Amino acid sequence: MAKGLFVTGTGTDIGKTYISALLLKRLNEAGLSCAYFKAAMSGNERLPNGELIPGDAKLVKSVSGIDQPLATACPYVYERAVSPHLASRLEGGAVDMAVVREYYARLCEEYDYILSEGSGGIVCPIRYDERVIMLPDIIKALGLPCIIVADSGLGTINSVVLTYEYMKAHGIAAKGLILNRFHRGDAMEEDNKLMCGRLTSLPVLACVGEGDKDISLDADTLAALFG
Repeated sequence: MAKGLFVTGTGTDIGKTYISALLLKRLNEAGLSCAYFKAAMSGNERLPNGELIPGDAKLVKSVSGIDQPLATACPYVYERAVSPHLASRLEGGAVDMAVVREYYARLCEEYDYILSEGSGGIVCPIRYDERVIMLPDIIKALGLPCIIVADSGLGTINSVVLTYEYMKAHGIAAKGLILNRFHRGDAMEEDNKLMCGRLTSLPVLACVGEGDKDISLDADTLAALFG
């Protein structure tokens, strides 16, 4: 039976996609059957023929080396780089939870490990009209444990703790933290690592520096995070 893990973050543009790519690269290199999933993806390139290319999925595929077809990675792909609820209002195609579940279920039939990535931070409206779907609704619908990706710099203690507390209040399990853009030996960032762990009681699973091509998390430990 397939197992899943959800990658959320403390905000937009903190590196969730690249971290997801490195995690899948680790699993793929260990010979494990793995795939990428993102329910709603905004800010994508439109080709002259009108086709939208799911950019995050393309990056993950390129970095990780997985052979998953791009078309299976994301049911909702939008051009504008805005929250999915607004992108769908402007472009059409509002997210339907039944479709999200169906896409995810298909991946579970073909792969053993499914890594899902969220849109934006944990408080992200996916749909907001006559129906309301927030990012935690998708996490719960898929029944996934989470890891939190955060930037390593100034302000991350506040962002990490607020994200963790929001998740806890909404019944979402977090299994650990990954700090991105980490500068080893930097006094502030080393202290951020220490304090984020202490204030959330979560393990810091890995620290990823700018340009790192691998993640310091072995495949067995990573696979054990999936639920």
